[in-house]
Amino acid sequence: MAALDGSVVNTILPVLRDAFKSNVAAIEWVVVVYLLAVSGLLLTFGRLGDLRGHKLVYLLGFIIFVGGSALCGMAGSAFALVTSRCLQAIGAAMLLANSPAILTQNFPGNQRGQALGLQATMTYLGLTAGPALGGWLATNYSWRTVFYINVPVGLLALILSWIFIPLDRGSSQVERFDLAGAVLFLAGLVALLLGLNKGAEWGWISAPILGLIAAAVALLAIFVFVELRIPSPMLDLRLFGSRVFSAATASAVLNYVALYSIIFLLPFYLIQGRGLTPAQAGLILTAQPLAMAAAAPVSGTLSDRLGSRLPATLGMLILAGAMLMLSQIDLQTPWATISTGLAIAGLGTGIFISPNSSALMGSAPRNRQGIASGILATARNVGMVLGIGMAGAFFTSTLVPSEPVTLYRAVDAGLMAAAGVALLGSLVAFTRGEDRKKLATEGSEKEREQKTESRVRDERRPRVENREP
Repeated sequence: MAALDGSVVNTILPVLRDAFKSNVAAIEWVVVVYLLAVSGLLLTFGRLGDLRGHKLVYLLGFIIFVGGSALCGMAGSAFALVTSRCLQAIGAAMLLANSPAILTQNFPGNQRGQALGLQATMTYLGLTAGPALGGWLATNYSWRTVFYINVPVGLLALILSWIFIPLDRGSSQVERFDLAGAVLFLAGLVALLLGLNKGAEWGWISAPILGLIAAAVALLAIFVFVELRIPSPMLDLRLFGSRVFSAATASAVLNYVALYSIIFLLPFYLIQGRGLTPAQAGLILTAQPLAMAAAAPVSGTLSDRLGSRLPATLGMLILAGAMLMLSQIDLQTPWATISTGLAIAGLGTGIFISPNSSALMGSAPRNRQGIASGILATARNVGMVLGIGMAGAFFTSTLVPSEPVTLYRAVDAGLMAAAGVALLGSLVAFTRGEDRKKLATEGSEKEREQKTESRVRDERRPRVENREP
């Protein structure tokens, strides 16, 4: 649900523009503000979960998300809708930053890949199903139902989470929340993502874009400087001292760069190049998320037994092969070939994403699970923005509006570049290594605590001697 709302509004922007009698530049902030707020706050709320307990932050996230959704549905102006979307994004960041940590803490190591695979499947299905669902609801009902539908679903999820998620107490150590680090990271990442998001529209060498990129570099450099010098940093940079953690983070970014190149480019080819309706194009594009949804849980289960490096590497190689296949499409390419290429891309992503997430979460200590969750989700969002920016740059630089044939070349150029990114991702996934012995013997922290408590109870239980009468 939280991931779905990042993309559900994309297809109803024209409806919102007409409803509020606004212009495109103003109404597109309904989408942009959600992306920026979620991305900038993931690490903050992941760290807060480590300190105060993941369940507490997760439940509060549902309350804020449901309230923000209701306010979005009641919005009477574009400004009110953008403001409500920002509130909704704050709740979404709380959910996305803490859900992998909750799963990691409550499942043993030999089931972590399977659990995170199911969670990744739901996240990705939310991201890909959003545009189609938004268009259907707005067409058959009203644009307001796009937001109102979150209210009953969110309340049900809140009740289930309250009942079934075990209470955790947060960090046992006395650590303070790093407010300065949180502000610096939020400002730096928002500047970076805004620059990447608006680069194609404002011009990559325009003064606003160059200013945003320069500000992002400066703010994030100061953030790293601060984090290295305080006792309780928001982002414990020592996590990146683990080769597994660093490589899993980098390969996650590269995976989403490649993946969102497809999501950005294929609609142009299908609708503009082949003359399909949005509904027909959406039907063809579902081949990718369906294959991914089928592969991710299976791959996660296998990675619990075989380790994560081999399936993660294989998944990225399959994705690269699918990108190369799709980069050859033209006006005569059969629909079956396109659907097959998309399905193979989904298969590769599904094989990659669960083992990679499991490796990243498993390499972080228990008191840093929240920040690891935040890094995982941030890597996804940064990869999405980079993928769209890269694909858009290749597409616009190759396309000549007066020559329709260049549309196919523009799409092919973007997909070829994305294939190179996927190949790089496979190399990063392969070279990270992993501790198979640790993987095989690892159990969850909760499981070990339960065994200790059981042993203590047995020792304290009074012994009854069995005497003969």
